[in-house]
Amino acid sequence: MAVKKGRKSSRRKTPKKYRFQLSLSGITSVAIVSLCLFLWMFLLGIWAGQTILLPSSGSSVVSSKVEASLSAVDEKLQKVLPRGKKKQVSQK
Repeated sequence: MAVKKGRKSSRRKTPKKYRFQLSLSGITSVAIVSLCLFLWMFLLGIWAGQTILLPSSGSSVVSSKVEASLSAVDEKLQKVLPRGKKKQVSQK
């Protein structure tokens, strides 16, 4: 048996090319829908951020703890006087 020397006759398959064709009205509608989606996500993100950072005042347990700690801080700040008018503060 004789073996042929040279190139093998194998062709590469060309990949299929896909083509999307849109008219001007199609491109405009895709742009409008995209803009609406981005605007909706932006507003949803702002709402979520505000909800996380500033919870509603309905949570009285948390607000009472915060008010108690703030009042303690206010008492300590009232005892601090400017440098020229310092007086000794009696401790409780």
